[in-house]
Amino acid sequence: MLNMFEVIETNNMIEQEKLDVRTITLGISLLDCCSSDLNEVNEKIYNKITSLAKKLVSTGEEIEREFGIPIVNKRISVTPISLVGGGACKTPEDFVTIAKTLDRAAKEVGVNFLGGYSALVSKGMTKADENLIRSIPEALACTERVCSSVNVGSTKTGINMDAVRLMGEIVKETAEATKEQDSLGCAKLVVFCNAPDDNPFMAGAFHGVTEADAVINVGVSGPGVVKVALEKARGQNFEVLCETIKKTAFKITRVGQLVAQEASKRMGVPFGIIDLSLAPTPAVGDSVAEILEEIGLERVGAPGTTAALAMLNDQVKKGGVMASSYVGGLSGAFIPVSEDQGMIDAVSLGALTIEKLEAMTCVCSVGLDMIAIPGDTPATTIAGVIADEAAIGMVNQKTTAVRIIPVIGKGVGDTVEFGGLLGYAPVMPVNTWSCEKFVTRGGRIPAPIHSFKN
Repeated sequence: MLNMFEVIETNNMIEQEKLDVRTITLGISLLDCCSSDLNEVNEKIYNKITSLAKKLVSTGEEIEREFGIPIVNKRISVTPISLVGGGACKTPEDFVTIAKTLDRAAKEVGVNFLGGYSALVSKGMTKADENLIRSIPEALACTERVCSSVNVGSTKTGINMDAVRLMGEIVKETAEATKEQDSLGCAKLVVFCNAPDDNPFMAGAFHGVTEADAVINVGVSGPGVVKVALEKARGQNFEVLCETIKKTAFKITRVGQLVAQEASKRMGVPFGIIDLSLAPTPAVGDSVAEILEEIGLERVGAPGTTAALAMLNDQVKKGGVMASSYVGGLSGAFIPVSEDQGMIDAVSLGALTIEKLEAMTCVCSVGLDMIAIPGDTPATTIAGVIADEAAIGMVNQKTTAVRIIPVIGKGVGDTVEFGGLLGYAPVMPVNTWSCEKFVTRGGRIPAPIHSFKN
């Protein structure tokens, strides 16, 4: 039972410290929509999504009003479409029709994003997988709300370098296809290693094949709350610092648990997981970078940044798992450049580079996220960046990802505006030495020795 102190404390976190539930994501299995007839597949997909998700937005709004907890996004994730459309789609253009159907369904039920235009190719690609991947540039250019992801590696299978090379090309093609919007399509495309089945955050959300027919996953966010708590622990030792982060993460996660249980009950859909990631926004005071600076860094990117982030990530997880029995997704701390004002400032000052961000991804939740790079960056260089990040995930048995945006027509020193929660970003320099001969060898990088645990 909540006491009055906890009610007041939670209210202060919401009103003054930017605590919110970042997303309620309804996962929907589309496996029963498979057919050899493309029109039938599209009809089944539209009908199932609009039927199961028709109350998602209104339910979220009801919970917001009744509990006073901001719920920023209501979203949908679906079964990877390469699995659903493989029997009916013979060409990339066939898959684009499904992307349009998903977009139409998302608009009908009122969600801002729908994830799952995805393929899982960590060990090899079927023809359906390849057709879906090749359709991504057009699919993201002709839709507004569809998000796409491709899993190219895992600790168990290694890294599919054929898929990595192809994704370098697809990222460039997506940038070209959406160049009139500053290559915005790439902000809806993420390349994973060890992608989780239950991630509620876009652009990487999809509904795993081991999941139930429908499930509610919730992503909470509270960088501002953590920063304010740490302000009260200035000058204290690491024991006090860690305890402060853990206790704060516990409180944040309890808010998410309440929302998840209410949404589950009201929609008659099972509760899946709480993702307790610290997800920043471009708003001042809602920044993971500012947390790291409060811990003691002059600027994020300074020596000690990776250690500070490792500690933050670990304590967030420790606090969160005490608050909910079903913690999942990514859970930890996101470091997207364009969505975090502190990260943007650090890049602009030269304190933070892509190489330092890559080191930080060894210890945080995801990877190189929302990074704008010059539009003339070669596809093979982008593939090399993806391979590096996948290797970090594969060897460390963690999820890593790349959401990188080669902004066509822009170079280092320019700034690109994405708008809304996607924010804005300075275009960052990329190492210009070639890796073409490496990424075009073909085949698969084997799984590491520690993957053999059967």
